[in-house]
Amino acid sequence: MKPWEVTSVSSEFGSILRVSVFGQSHGRAIGVNIDGLPAGEEIDLEELQRFLDRRRPGRSPLSTARKEADVPEFLSGLEEGRTCGAPLCAVIWNSDQHSSDYAELRDKPRPGHADYTAWVKWKGRADMRGGGHFSGRLTAPLCIAGGIAKQILARRGIYVGAHLSSVGYAQDMLFPPHPAKELFDALAAKPFPVLSDHAGEAMQAAILAAKESLDSVGGTVECAATGLPAGLGEPMFDGVESRLAAALFGIPAVKGVEFGEGFHAARLRGSENNDPFVMEENRTCTETNHAGGVLGGITTGMPIVLRVAFKPTPSIGKLQKTVSLSAMENTELQIRGRHDPCIAHRAVPVVEAVTAAVLLDLLLEGNHGTF
Repeated sequence: MKPWEVTSVSSEFGSILRVSVFGQSHGRAIGVNIDGLPAGEEIDLEELQRFLDRRRPGRSPLSTARKEADVPEFLSGLEEGRTCGAPLCAVIWNSDQHSSDYAELRDKPRPGHADYTAWVKWKGRADMRGGGHFSGRLTAPLCIAGGIAKQILARRGIYVGAHLSSVGYAQDMLFPPHPAKELFDALAAKPFPVLSDHAGEAMQAAILAAKESLDSVGGTVECAATGLPAGLGEPMFDGVESRLAAALFGIPAVKGVEFGEGFHAARLRGSENNDPFVMEENRTCTETNHAGGVLGGITTGMPIVLRVAFKPTPSIGKLQKTVSLSAMENTELQIRGRHDPCIAHRAVPVVEAVTAAVLLDLLLEGNHGTF
């Protein structure tokens, strides 16, 4: 077999903590296999379910009408509520598929979606019902892994939280310099996860306006992690930013990741962007956090701050240009069925989940005395 003919699916990340996602949107089930979890960790399944419910579909007119319970069934790795050292495997059974809504897409790939690239790579054999393995449905098992990681990190004083920072041109305020666990908890309890409810109203209006015009809209999510020790990570290609970005780009529809000031830093002078070092309670910290908690790929001890950009949902009701793959000619497509007019608000816990899983992996790998 030639190198370019390899057809395996790469759906795994992590070094010590290895997270592998499996399944298709309209298959029997989706799930996750997590290898490398420390043994003896108690997992609060009710807390985990509350976390999963934050991204669950069918809860408001702002998201798809598909209704799924998203209750995981654990096949291995948990004994009497604790990790036992064996790989943890969990499945979520699919129950509300409308596969007929996708029949036309087997021949007419959606603009902006992976329908066409999957058709090319797997020579027309890919299951693309509901987006197949490329679907946002696969973020549910990611949340199982990340929800477990969040619980393990929290016992060690490390907390991860996120909010919806923008939808279209509507902007929320940014996290304060030192976001507290209580702020993360308050955001998680909100039906629409924003710091400013006024900004949230504008975002919801933008989503509903896109929905009414048979269109979609993108958004961004800001995530922060507090309580991490300084010195975590490696330089260059195995740095904290590199590891986080690689995993975050695995979330469907992510098109950009930035840390700290991110792209805004390119418009600043060094005197504006540098974070002055100061002593505070016998430890070194910085007055500001333009670096987002990472320098040279290594944590500074300040909160890690990152933002993730999500593109507008490709599945829209407007008439679009595409091609017929069977006839090899130009045609048009009008998508029907149930689709999110915006996925960014449902992606907030997903960003938390991936961030938490990567940070737990880095802590296990670095063995910083936390475990």
